[in-house]
Amino acid sequence: MMHQTSSRLLRMTPGDDRPFTRDFKDLFATLVVSLPLIPHRVRFSRVEHTFTSEEAITNLGSLKFSQSNRMPDPKDPTRIVTTTTTTTFSMAKEMAKSVCMRFLEARFIESVDGKTDFNSRTSVWQLTPKGMHVLGRFCQRNGISQRHVNELLDSPRNIMSLVILERDPDTDKLVEDAPTVQVVFRRFAGDTGPNLKMSGSQSDSDSMNDYATGLVGVKMQRSRRTDKDVPYCFTGKAAYDWLMDCCTVVDKRETFELANLFMSHGLITPLGDDRGQQLPSVRFAASKHVLYAITPKGMRVAGWVTSPNGPVNGNATVQHAASNGVVRDSNTNRMTVIVRDPALRLLFREYLRETHCEENLSFYVEVKAFLSEYDRTKRDAAPPRLDVVRETLASAYSLYNAFLAPGSPCELNIDHNLRNALASRMTRAVGEDEQMLRSLDEVAVLFDQAQNSVFKLMASDSVPKFSREPKYANMLRERNLDQMLTNFAATTI
Repeated sequence: MMHQTSSRLLRMTPGDDRPFTRDFKDLFATLVVSLPLIPHRVRFSRVEHTFTSEEAITNLGSLKFSQSNRMPDPKDPTRIVTTTTTTTFSMAKEMAKSVCMRFLEARFIESVDGKTDFNSRTSVWQLTPKGMHVLGRFCQRNGISQRHVNELLDSPRNIMSLVILERDPDTDKLVEDAPTVQVVFRRFAGDTGPNLKMSGSQSDSDSMNDYATGLVGVKMQRSRRTDKDVPYCFTGKAAYDWLMDCCTVVDKRETFELANLFMSHGLITPLGDDRGQQLPSVRFAASKHVLYAITPKGMRVAGWVTSPNGPVNGNATVQHAASNGVVRDSNTNRMTVIVRDPALRLLFREYLRETHCEENLSFYVEVKAFLSEYDRTKRDAAPPRLDVVRETLASAYSLYNAFLAPGSPCELNIDHNLRNALASRMTRAVGEDEQMLRSLDEVAVLFDQAQNSVFKLMASDSVPKFSREPKYANMLRERNLDQMLTNFAATTI
């Protein structure tokens, strides 16, 4: 049996003392899997799939998550080899309370009995649609199939489709370039048209179920102003709720950051305070009394009105030769441009999710992060510290068990010979000291090959269909993909 163990410390972002989003979501999902999620009675009602404050705080004190794969030994099919990676989290009671509060603020969970903190041991909590989405992605990636978790994920409340925000892998900061902001804004505004409510009170209710699917835009009402340029408005509170409920933000500061970006990019504009008070500042206010409107530019970005740039050429497979004869519009070039551009990558991820192929892009991105970590490990010290090498190898085994091992939960379609080479390497003993570093070198080479294989698969199969998909045509035109391809081809001559 191959076994890799790693104890996890929550990585904190530099400067603002916030857990890295990936680690934070993994911690949350690991906690939920460890909980019994049994029914609890609250005010004479039986509420399914719930847990108490005491259960959550106790389990956070010592969490362990194991990921295993059983497969035939490539050299001896009669022998079964098991590769296992085990990750542990641990924390003191007060820290556990603080983490639970962060889960609440991130809207992963909600109170069933009206509590706002974790001071009462018997308070009852349940997952929100957002929390269930986070849990579902974690279980899918890690092949978790436990009855109590499956029952929760099969419940009718699990219908959320979160906007997966792009982040800088080193700092965890949101990608804030204009095209990426516009992609998020399109979902925020509602890419099928405004989510109109009959009255202001309806457009500003407190229900978390208002955005349970994540597929409708922020709740709006018709503007009372006679200005035809801003026919639709919404409250600051409604905007805050949508961003918290429907995106992978885990901190309210990021919500304000996104809303302010919508303002600075001219997509929304403040209309004023319905109490007649002067707005406190030009920055976004998450108040039910402050109204904002979608600007004409915002309506174009949302796809509600036709952009003056003309129709999109959605044919991905037509190749245009530049004046020097270089092909600038191959699907390989398109794929390269997509994975390098955060806005296009976000759109492409949504398309792959709809076509049940998201694991390909997830693997590509995660291997990129792994190879960066590998390069950093080799570069930072000579020879690299063994504990760092061990952690990097543990990451490799986690990736292998999730995406590449036979029967893995997100098993990818890669070349047979490469799959056998990976299986042979990953089921071989790792050893210690220099041998461990040599093992890591071999694993990195194979992962690089697997990443290239998946890249080619996406380029040949998914990119042409994505480029022709009418749903994304306007956004690809707004991003000016053809010009990006021309620029890319010119730099690679």
